Amino acid sequence: MSDKHGYMKALKCRECGREYPLEATHVCEFDFGPLEVAYDYERIKKTMTRAAIQSRPHTMWRYRELLPVAGDPTVGLQAGFTPLVKADRLAKRLGIRELWIKNDAVNYPTLSFKDRVVSVALSRSRELGFDTVACASTGNLANSVAAQAASAGLTSYVFIPSDLEQGKILNSLIYGANVIGIKGHYDEVNRLCAEIAGKFGWAFVNVNMRPYYAEGSKSMAFEIAEQLGWRAPQHTVVPMASGSLLTKIHKGYQELAKVGLIAGQSKIHGAQATGCSPISVAHKAGLDFFKPVKPDTIAKSLAIGTPADGFYALRAIKESGGAADDVTDDEIREAIKLLAETEGIFAETAGGVTVGVAKKLIASGKIPREDSAVLCVTGNGLKTLDAVQGHCGRPREIKPSLREFEALLAHEEKVSA
Repeated sequence: MSDKHGYMKALKCRECGREYPLEATHVCEFDFGPLEVAYDYERIKKTMTRAAIQSRPHTMWRYRELLPVAGDPTVGLQAGFTPLVKADRLAKRLGIRELWIKNDAVNYPTLSFKDRVVSVALSRSRELGFDTVACASTGNLANSVAAQAASAGLTSYVFIPSDLEQGKILNSLIYGANVIGIKGHYDEVNRLCAEIAGKFGWAFVNVNMRPYYAEGSKSMAFEIAEQLGWRAPQHTVVPMASGSLLTKIHKGYQELAKVGLIAGQSKIHGAQATGCSPISVAHKAGLDFFKPVKPDTIAKSLAIGTPADGFYALRAIKESGGAADDVTDDEIREAIKLLAETEGIFAETAGGVTVGVAKKLIASGKIPREDSAVLCVTGNGLKTLDAVQGHCGRPREIKPSLREFEALLAHEEKVSA
């Protein structure tokens, strides 16, 4: 890369278009609009060819020209390039011609899509001279910041609602991070973090580093398109918490078209849990703004009642011709089991939301049955065992005796006859 900013041009306000230096800042001082990284697409076109990409390592960093670091990345070099699984058995159950699962449940190192955004945020934080990184999190982000900060020798502070799933709390503590549990919901945690970021000058990945951090999500779209043979899918179903992942997947497909790597676009559909569904409720009502809610759902990783990118997610859904819907806690559990039983993929609650909403959208015709769709599974079920505990049946117990096993089989055959 030939200059100190790589392929980045500036930070640009998403509302008024004013440009800012490429520093740790995230809000326009004129209209308080969020800032986003702007790139030199003409320059990118010259180096980011299909052949160049395919010669690079199988990680998200094969698309480095469209990721916001100036030099080579230094954190999370193994993140991304997760499997795109052809889900024929699930497709049959949902009644659609072709279905794919983008499986970030096996992302490296902490088994969620957050490894993508953290890899970008921490690589950029190092370039800007930070040695302490932090985040506000509903769980997966905390795990990833803790793990990747540890591998990079950075000090980390993670702030979480104190009632998070135990698995996710333990998954942050194990890396030696400073884990701070806040007695309140995520929106309160986020507010506190904005104050701490201002006072202590740390690199908060989803506050002052947000313009860089959020760009990491685009890599999911880049990979889907490449794995489908350089084309955007007809439909992409994305879970929504802040709404950022959905907007960035939409932007990712648009950028690939802009630099000539794909033609055509994908209809982007948003998925939420009924107990925290401000974006899907607004979309179904035909509104371009949402009403904040107090979260009450087992899908804690999606439990953001005042989604920072809600407005932009609504716009991306509408622009792309997509739809949004939501599912109850029982429907989430059923969808987790359905995905596991048909495809052998154990997703966390957010994955249950995506599969459950896809089922609804296919049944209602919003995703036509003769089409092809990609479902984004963003985290691993081993992190949210509490949500399905007691809902999967129990092992049948017998003594170590062949006669007892035969009796068990005979009984089960009789019951199922």
